Order: sequence, then structure tokens, then C-alpha cells
Amino acid sequence: MGFNCGIVGLPNVGKSTLFNALTSTAAAQAANFPFCTIEPNVGRVAVPDDRLTTISEIGKSAVTIPTQLEFVDIAGLVKGASRGEGLGNKFLANIREVDAIVHVLRCFEDGNVTHVDGSVDPVRDAETVETELLLADLESIEKRADAMAKKAKSGDKEAKDQIAVVGPVLEALKEGKAARTARPDDENGRKIFRQLQLLTAKPVLYACNVEENNAADGNAFSAQVEAMAEKVGARCVVVSAAIEAEVSQLDDPAERKDFLETLGLEETGLARVIRVGYELLDLLTFFTVGPKEARAWTVRNGATGPQAAGAIHTDFERGFIRAETIAYDDFVSLGGEQASKDAGKMRQEGKEYPVKDGDIMHFLFNV
Repeated sequence: MGFNCGIVGLPNVGKSTLFNALTSTAAAQAANFPFCTIEPNVGRVAVPDDRLTTISEIGKSAVTIPTQLEFVDIAGLVKGASRGEGLGNKFLANIREVDAIVHVLRCFEDGNVTHVDGSVDPVRDAETVETELLLADLESIEKRADAMAKKAKSGDKEAKDQIAVVGPVLEALKEGKAARTARPDDENGRKIFRQLQLLTAKPVLYACNVEENNAADGNAFSAQVEAMAEKVGARCVVVSAAIEAEVSQLDDPAERKDFLETLGLEETGLARVIRVGYELLDLLTFFTVGPKEARAWTVRNGATGPQAAGAIHTDFERGFIRAETIAYDDFVSLGGEQASKDAGKMRQEGKEYPVKDGDIMHFLFNV
């Protein structure tokens, strides 16, 4: 099961530099001209989680394997993308395939780095991208709404259900609001909403790319973005792509820690991007642990026991019998699986069990 975040933004805002640091590769070319990234670059990164290290030590596991997120570095967008300007059609097609959006905004002044609009204004830049996504969604919905309305008038129940969802979404888009502001509350409505595959339905994280000396506390530009994010219900983190690029070149964890401390930072901005991106996708982590390996696994919040088993192998989901489950806190406080079992803290959970974040699970199945 893969989950991915698309890294988007105007040209020359630091997207590819951030991607390279995030994935500790030089896969994405970083240069000072528009459309440096044409084909999307893809990289997988480990999700930081101290709990995995703890259970690995308790379980005396030979190998520790973190869960991962996929990040996609998408071509820079310009005004008119919804009409095919620049690499607009490619940009919109690529962004449609990701689960969430990490929108990199330039929050630094540098006369040596060209800005496509000639000045630094991250809120304006965010609105430029959002407007293009809104226009693309509006065109997509308007094309489908008429056909749905005709079917609904003829008594088609499915079309009536679709119109009940599409109507409010269309109104929101016409008012310049993202489709996610009109997300239905009921399960059937949410299913229809997902099938629309709208660009502005995707959750957004604004990554404010600041100068090195503003990495700890941000600056006036990032403060403007934080205010905007709060207003539109998005998330926001401050990061210095330049610092992250330097940190990614340091192999020794102690050296990384010392370097960050000299800058007044407790962790990298990328760790925050990964963690918030994980939250943005409404994901949770469960663990498996044994002498061979301790491993973190990712599922959507609300996943059942069989679905969690399926994250490991489809056969586990198909033949699911039950899951032997220990809460993380019990596993740690009691000192492992056998002690948890002896204390009556290992539960036998069936097919309807909603997996909890931090659960340590062992699946019984038959195929």
C-alpha cells in the first residue's frame, strides 16, 4: 500500500532542492531556470518514529525497518497552467495522481535566484497555484454536472446521489473555495467525492522555504503563510532547503545533531515535513516485532484488522482469522510480548477491529 505527497510550487522556489534533501539523493536536478523539473522524480523516505527503536530494543530484533512515505517532485507551475500554459497539462496530470500536496513557497529574498513574478510574495504564489487548480476542477465538474443532472431527472438514483455531492462542490469552486471545503459528511457522499478526483480536494501542507538564519523561528514571509494556512484549514511548516541539503550530506547522526544545535534546531525541517505529511494523509502506524525484525507498517486511520494484515501481504487479509494485539504502552511498560501475554494484555481481535496507532500485532491466517 503506497501513500504519496506531491511536492509542488512555482519555478525556482526550492522544490527540487527540498526533494533532494528529503530523499538524500541528487535525483532531481536543481538549477536557476523555470521548468528545471519536467518529468516527476519519485523518492521514498523513512518516517521518523522513536517507538520503533524502542520496541526493536525490547524485542532484541536483528533488523529494524521503518515505514515509508513516497514524495514526488512535480514540474513548476505558472499562471495559465489550467489552460495548458508552460507545462500545465503535465503538472495537473501528475498532481492528480498524488494523495496529498506539499506546496513549497519561497519565503526568502535572494537577487541571484530568479522569481517568475519578479518579487517575493508567498501568499500570492500560493494563490496562483490554488487558482489554477480551482479552474481545472471547475472545468472538470461543469463538464460532468450537466450529464449527471439529465440522468437524475430521468430518475437515476446513482445520478441523484452524485448531484447531491457535486452541487455544493460546484458552488464552492465558483466562489473560489477549494473542493475540500465542501466535502460530504456521510460515507456514501465521501465515496462519490473521492471518485471525482478533484485537485483541490487533496489535503495541503505549506512548506515555507526560508534562509538559514530563519530556520528556527521563521520570518515575516512565513508568518503570512501560517496565517493563510490557518484561515483555509491547511498545515504549515518552516524549513530551510539550503540547511536540509547540508544535513543530508552528513552521514554521522551525532554530527547531524551537533550541526542542527549550532543553528538552534532540535530536528530537521524535513522530519517535520514527513511527520505532518503522514498526519495529513490521516495515516496510522502499527508494528510487528520478533527476533528477526521489528517493522512499522502504514494503514489509513479506521483500517480494520484484515486490512492491516493486507498491508503485509494480500494472503494475510484473504485468510485472516484474528490478530493478537498488544497496545504500545503495555508492550513497553511490561517489557515485551511474553510479559504482556502473562499480564493479560494481549488481546484477540477479530475482523471488525479498528486498528489503533501504535498497536503491536501478530496475525493468524489460513489460505
